[in-house]
Amino acid sequence: MDSRSPERPASVDAIEFVRFCYRRRRVGWPELYDEMCAVAGRGLYRGWGSDELRAEGIGFSLFEMPALAVVVHRVAAEEHERRRIDRAIAAEAAACHPATEPATESTGPDSAGALGYARATGGV
Repeated sequence: MDSRSPERPASVDAIEFVRFCYRRRRVGWPELYDEMCAVAGRGLYRGWGSDELRAEGIGFSLFEMPALAVVVHRVAAEEHERRRIDRAIAAEAAACHPATEPATESTGPDSAGALGYARATGGV
């Protein structure tokens, strides 16, 4: 298959590479392209450089940019949706289970930690 073809599918590892870069720097296209180039240049994702990424369907050439942009937009949309769901779950959990008051210092047998034990036994 011609590596310049925008229809070349990206592997699961290629998508995870884009996700890794997106989580490092939550920006969209074309800013994420710069981050991906930097990550590939330094081998920050599994030690992979541009050759390993090319084998997985990630190419950085001008001809490969349209396909890469599609993957970036897909991953960014998935991550945005994941964060939206996480926020909704956290808000629902907070509404169902209001935060309890902070614990006061105790020296009784149920107090946690060595400091509480030391105080209870006269060690402090």
